[in-house]
Amino acid sequence: MRLTPIALSIALAVATMASAGHGQKPDDQINPRSITLVEQGQKLTSAGQYNEAIDALETALVVDPRNRAAYIALARVAQVQKLPGKAIRLYAEALKLEPNDVNALAGQGEALVQRGAVGRAKQNLAKVQNVCRSTCPQAATLAAAIAKGPPADVLTARAPEAAVPAKN
Repeated sequence: MRLTPIALSIALAVATMASAGHGQKPDDQINPRSITLVEQGQKLTSAGQYNEAIDALETALVVDPRNRAAYIALARVAQVQKLPGKAIRLYAEALKLEPNDVNALAGQGEALVQRGAVGRAKQNLAKVQNVCRSTCPQAATLAAAIAKGPPADVLTARAPEAAVPAKN
């Protein structure tokens, strides 16, 4: 009699633990609806319909927040819209899910160059080359972006202005 409550508690705990893992999907299985929305978003991006693409890609993330492809596609849209800071943040979200994602590393490096952070982009290039272990198109694309340098408007914005003499 004294052991009955303890035995029931243990049985309840075991039953709860066994059923908790049964209903969950594995981490590498992405919701098919989310994948379809990413494909739709990529088609809209190719057509130049960026606002509609953003809607589709954000919906894909709502359906399945583990979809790295959605983060990468959103980051590419941000780059096309000349929003490198937003793109860098979205690539970072993809890299939280998979730190060795070559597409996210290279894309983030390109966004860093677009923002003017060439030193950090070179760090990303080293990571991409380390992950690839041989030549890969992402490393070549990122190396070309680094060699080209940041856009002229970024360089102009960072150039120091001539000293203006003070009037007395």
